[in-house]
Amino acid sequence: MDGPTEPASILAPAAVDDTAGVAVVVVTYNSAKVLPGLLDSIPDGLAGISRHEIIIVDNDSHDASVDIALAHPTHPRVIRMGRNAGYAAGINAATAIVGSEVDVLILNPDVRLLPGSVRLLSKRLSDPKAGIVVPQILHEDGTTALSLRREPSMKTAWSDALLGTTFAARIGAGEIVDDPAIYDRGGVVEWATGAALLVGARARRVVGEWDESFFLYSEEVDYLERVRRSGLSVVYHPQAQVVHIGGEYHDNPFLSALMTKNRIRYYRRHHGRLSTALFRLSIVVGETMRFTFGPGHRAALRAALTL
Repeated sequence: MDGPTEPASILAPAAVDDTAGVAVVVVTYNSAKVLPGLLDSIPDGLAGISRHEIIIVDNDSHDASVDIALAHPTHPRVIRMGRNAGYAAGINAATAIVGSEVDVLILNPDVRLLPGSVRLLSKRLSDPKAGIVVPQILHEDGTTALSLRREPSMKTAWSDALLGTTFAARIGAGEIVDDPAIYDRGGVVEWATGAALLVGARARRVVGEWDESFFLYSEEVDYLERVRRSGLSVVYHPQAQVVHIGGEYHDNPFLSALMTKNRIRYYRRHHGRLSTALFRLSIVVGETMRFTFGPGHRAALRAALTL
């Protein structure tokens, strides 16, 4: 792994607050189309945060991701992994050079911060019971993304398989949380998609590194479960908002298969052989019912059958 290049941005011309600092961590892989928009949004997103550092970890992109980062006026520190090491490994490479007293804001490169969003997250993180705070995620058209999730279970898996994720979410039985009241008022949740997470320093010290064996997908499910198991909470804060483009896995058979494999692997870590077999069967049944809907469903079915 190549060492860091370019000095990190340490101080921002914003009003002083009482945070120990925030490190913004972005893992890139062929992200040249979306990275400029994120970097452009960071200064306003960090308004009110007096100390910050921006770290771009590049997983051996074959486009201009690194050049864009190095040339951007926010002057991020860039870590070149030299290989596609995965999302969790990229996060670990960045946090390894961040002080243990610093909160870490993990962002996908296709996220856009809205003004003042990070300060709102940081203020909510001041609650000693909070380990991670997540923002409200918006689609590009301004509507609220269903970013909150329930812990994977037999109920959620079979509900999603037999009813479809949209209807299962609507009646409160699936893994996706679709309750407008929760998205409006905020509060403690089980987990949320990993597009934007503010990980508190106390959670970092207790939980440690991200599990690199997942490579991509389910690593945030695993990390947030470990945070909850440590006695800290995952908190959803709707007043802090970001925009997320997202959605690539729906059209990518490789990513659909990888997501499916990691869902089963994560469930297997916490349940016995019979329960895991029934969990996997739910995926097989669901994807078989949707086999004609597209290559992503067919890839997910093959992954569930061959894992």
